[in-house]
Amino acid sequence: MAKLLYITVNPKNDSKLSKGMQIGEVFLEEFKKHRADVEIEHMHLYDMDIPEIDMDLLYARAKLSFMGKTFDELSEAEQTKYLSMHALADRFIAADYYVFVTPLWNLGAPAILKAFLDNLFLVNKTFTNTHEGPKGLLTNRKALHIQTRGGIYSTGPMVDFEFGDRFLRKALGFLGMELLDTVVAEGMDHFPKQIPEIMEKAKEQAIEAAREMAKESVTV
Repeated sequence: MAKLLYITVNPKNDSKLSKGMQIGEVFLEEFKKHRADVEIEHMHLYDMDIPEIDMDLLYARAKLSFMGKTFDELSEAEQTKYLSMHALADRFIAADYYVFVTPLWNLGAPAILKAFLDNLFLVNKTFTNTHEGPKGLLTNRKALHIQTRGGIYSTGPMVDFEFGDRFLRKALGFLGMELLDTVVAEGMDHFPKQIPEIMEKAKEQAIEAAREMAKESVTV
């Protein structure tokens, strides 16, 4: 059975409080209409114990990749964190469709998203190195980013300062995924009276994105 991994990145794990999750739920409702055959798994990063690259993980990866050590020669802490990293990556790899819902904070995404993505860059598991350069192994997968922004970053002086969507798209593209156009709701802090119109437009975009993602079955 195909799976869609719905990844929310906001301390507000409640659609009543999170505008991004309100848009995300509209996407899911429309997607289900067209692809009832796809299982949907919700992964809320703030409810998870995400391995961070600390001294143990740095040394575990180095020892196994080029220092000639075996897994049994790692310390207990190194083994535990290394296995946790790969378990999270395996859970991610098992999906076929991906939807990320994030806010833009201080020019980028919440730091927990970077910590999460750090677990996915595993040589010969999610990408490999070739003579032509790195090649993503997570092909035939579709991904969408739904992002909320308080300011305006699509036009004007802040265009070059948006690093949340830009980074996520580059990271997922590096891993080999097919990326749909990002659904953006922006300007809500600058134009609070226009929030209903901004949200309605974003929800319409989410519906179109759901239809687009549902068009073709992916074959992982």
